[in-house]
Amino acid sequence: MIYRRFFGFPTVRAKNPFEELDRLRRHLDRWYDNVGTPAQRLHAGVFPLINITEDKDSYYVSAELPGVKSDDLDIQATAANLAISGERKIAAEAEGARYHRREREAGKFSRLVELPDEIDPDKVEAKLQNGILTVIVSKAEIAKPRQIAISS
Repeated sequence: MIYRRFFGFPTVRAKNPFEELDRLRRHLDRWYDNVGTPAQRLHAGVFPLINITEDKDSYYVSAELPGVKSDDLDIQATAANLAISGERKIAAEAEGARYHRREREAGKFSRLVELPDEIDPDKVEAKLQNGILTVIVSKAEIAKPRQIAISS
């Protein structure tokens, strides 16, 4: 039976020598996607959660940052990128406390958001209210749409 599985005996078709490796890779990928808790996935670069919207003049970046103070945040803007980094601090538990569940993590985080068009790094505003960071990023003049007059 093992001979039949690895060498395709008694079938006659030509077998891809990497077929078993591909199957194993797909299996491991499925397994890896299902492993871990949401707290463990925070370290994979998905914190903070971000929404990006736009109008004709600006981009609006909203990030969920519960429990983070504005002093613990660093926001930097370049030609087409916005970097949000900081640190989430959680108060230490009482001495000898036993956890029954631990989903909130503390530590440093960083997100780099690539915006679709160029921005004006000098015209960036940010406010933190109720755990939601809102960053208003003005588009560069070259990136703003212009109305073209049609002459006849």
